[in-house]
Amino acid sequence: MNTNYMDERSRSAMGSMAQSQVVIGYINRVYGWMCGGLALTALVAYFGSQSPALVKLLRANPMILLGIVIAEFVLVGVLSFGQRKLNYGTSLLCFLGYAALNGVLFSMIFLMYTGASIASTFFVTSGTFGAMSLYGYVTKRDLTTIGNVCGMALIGLIIASVVNIFVASSMLYWIVTYAGILIFVGLIAYDTQKIKQMALALGSDLSETDTGKKYAIMGALTLYLDFINLFILLLRIFGRGRD
Repeated sequence: MNTNYMDERSRSAMGSMAQSQVVIGYINRVYGWMCGGLALTALVAYFGSQSPALVKLLRANPMILLGIVIAEFVLVGVLSFGQRKLNYGTSLLCFLGYAALNGVLFSMIFLMYTGASIASTFFVTSGTFGAMSLYGYVTKRDLTTIGNVCGMALIGLIIASVVNIFVASSMLYWIVTYAGILIFVGLIAYDTQKIKQMALALGSDLSETDTGKKYAIMGALTLYLDFINLFILLLRIFGRGRD
């Protein structure tokens, strides 16, 4: 009896260890692709800002910028709603394409702000993201309510931002900025917890399979969007314009 009991405990411990390794491997892929996307965006933005021809083209043709924004929405929509039909290679291509297009848009930001203020804002964003993502990963508290509230608040934030395009209110601009920072800080923790919970629920299905790799791309996109939006909002506060 004791031998069987010990064998059962050993199998249970080995099963838990195997599941833990699968979850850790999946989380590593999520953050790896997120960082890869951010690196691609930064590289395209930097080299784009150093290209007078590209800068001139974008400044002279606002419709190109609008086309890029529309293309980004299409890529996110394809990844979000067509995930089941896409294979891993296509999902990855869509994600990297989105990150590259974002870099083209960010090349204009690189021309608006000093390199020092962009760098300092990036480090502030990284620290904030890291702290909230760690909290979301280790906390035992269910963050679903916070995530739902932040999601609804984000819709209001988008509406307020669109309205402010027409009314050009400086007060509304700063309300949107600070409210947006709080919203995305909450979303970072919530999205991290959601990614971890999905990994625990699906277990071995997230191992080195096409499905697991696609889920990792979607997780990376979610956290990438949280990071990028938080960075843009913080840049409004910490960014210093070029002379």
